[in-house]
Amino acid sequence: MCRPSATFAVWSSAWLNGAAASDDVLDALLAWGEAHDVVAADAAAAEAFALPLAFNRAATPVQLLMALRSQGAKSFQLVLPVPGDVRGLGGGGPFTDAALRAGDAVVLADLGFGLVPEPIAEGLVRWTVYSLSSPARPEYVGLAEAEHGLTDAIRASAGALQALDVASDRPGVRAELSAHLRSRPDVDWPAGTPGRALRVLQRAEEIAAILVVASTDDPGGALSASASTLRAQALRPLSDAVRTARCAAVNEAVRVFAEQTAREG
Repeated sequence: MCRPSATFAVWSSAWLNGAAASDDVLDALLAWGEAHDVVAADAAAAEAFALPLAFNRAATPVQLLMALRSQGAKSFQLVLPVPGDVRGLGGGGPFTDAALRAGDAVVLADLGFGLVPEPIAEGLVRWTVYSLSSPARPEYVGLAEAEHGLTDAIRASAGALQALDVASDRPGVRAELSAHLRSRPDVDWPAGTPGRALRVLQRAEEIAAILVVASTDDPGGALSASASTLRAQALRPLSDAVRTARCAAVNEAVRVFAEQTAREG
């Protein structure tokens, strides 16, 4: 599943590099909303991308794609920030605030801009383009490192939860996991997306589902406030590892599409 920004980053990269059509990008975004529009958060972004400012009539995703091509966009980086971890956002300011609020964003490091998707009405997602207050270059994490991070975090979290006695089996847990996995948007990826990146994404999604179930109380029961806090602390490394793995997989796919075009050129 990942997030809307992941879909946009990979599909837009595939389109820019000749591996997908613009309609493919638009179709992929439908997993996140029936309609999408685009505005600029500031005058510099509005001028660079020929977009209306917020509170004016919004532009279309097609206009954004054409602007990205005309600006010479080469790469995208997925960022999944949380409070306390805003790496890759390029400092504070409106973009950082919006990215934290949404929980995901696309950084156009080579252009000095960022994109944030936010649902603003039933079935409508608005993408806002922000000028970055300072250069942003998310750190590179390879797929192997991300996979090892997931494995290590699983071990650490399992041990911590057992120590807290909140990892015991509960009736219906498998059904809860299956229901959560079925409820996720059905997201497709472009042909040519690296197989290993897809496997890392799949594993991250499965672990994310486990996190959702592990973070909720056993139906009919409830943890004390202190036990709930300890549980959240125990699960935090695993949640961080899932975010890292998602970003690593998406950013690797973007890199592969860009390098394919460079080799062909």
